[in-house]
Amino acid sequence: MKMIIGVDEAGRGCVIGPLVVAAFKIDEKLEPTLKELGVKDSKLLLPVARKKVYDKLVSYEHCLKIISATELNELMGKRVSLNDIEAMKIAECLKELDGEKTTVFVDSPDSIPEKFTKRIKKYEKISAKIVSENKADSKYLCAGAASIIAKETREMEVVRIKKIIGDFGSGYSSDEKTIAFLKNNYGKNSKLEEFIRTKWATIKNLQTTQVDLKKYF
Repeated sequence: MKMIIGVDEAGRGCVIGPLVVAAFKIDEKLEPTLKELGVKDSKLLLPVARKKVYDKLVSYEHCLKIISATELNELMGKRVSLNDIEAMKIAECLKELDGEKTTVFVDSPDSIPEKFTKRIKKYEKISAKIVSENKADSKYLCAGAASIIAKETREMEVVRIKKIIGDFGSGYSSDEKTIAFLKNNYGKNSKLEEFIRTKWATIKNLQTTQVDLKKYF
């Protein structure tokens, strides 16, 4: 039996909420059956369809890492890059899933994928064959499965956070609803700060929208 692991994330570019990393493990011979379950890159699935596929996938062996905005801020404050944070969490998942002697397919955030493989191995010395590729979630079904689990988990986290601080839209700085929410609530809602990625480059982008955030940092 040869096991393979697919890895992907969700929420990497958000200014509100967590980054979620997922790793999905399956027997290589069974990977084609994932297509029958409806697995594909999560970005290609509508929410209702994605949830149905997610419900089927969570019965398989997998690992989840939910990295809160607070943890991201702390790590980035120590000059740990976002790519290194993601690699660190992937390494933790591979250890938990007993990734030795497996082949791991990773959706690489590095433009040079080989660099991301080195990042992962920096945090966990394993003998697994790590294949890092851009857009791996659209090339390998196991990575597509990981993308669905990561995306759906983040969506559930977003719902939970909205119950605490209100409706902020998607959490991406490209979302007008998110920008409006920050403009109207940042600095006024004490519960908001723990969910904002204050070390994010997107905060600088928000400043260009005439949202005066400087006095809150």
